[in-house]
Amino acid sequence: MSRRLKGRTWEAARRKARRSLAAISHAEDATIRKGAAEDRDNPPLDDRFLARMRAATEVAPELVRRARGQRGPQKSKPVKTLVSLRLDPDVIEHFRSRGPGWQSRINQALRKVAKLSRIMRP
Repeated sequence: MSRRLKGRTWEAARRKARRSLAAISHAEDATIRKGAAEDRDNPPLDDRFLARMRAATEVAPELVRRARGQRGPQKSKPVKTLVSLRLDPDVIEHFRSRGPGWQSRINQALRKVAKLSRIMRP
């Protein structure tokens, strides 16, 4: 999913949440707050607790990197080279339409056309 589409999806979710919050009456809000205050397993967060919070990227950067789908550092020597390449939209759609791994399939197709032997990795 592209970043632009993700942004639109999140913005739509935010608008929906704001509308839902605006529709809650004061009596409903008081009932919700009372229930939250009585829940010993999940108490409301107070200002002291919020002041101690730190960004997830600061506390556990490796977990955040993996959650975002970023690969970790390559072992020993780099196996792949990052390039920026402009391709026709129909070419991209052809490979993407067949599911995950589309970039690897483009790499395989290029190797085949260039008549390069398959690299054997340890």
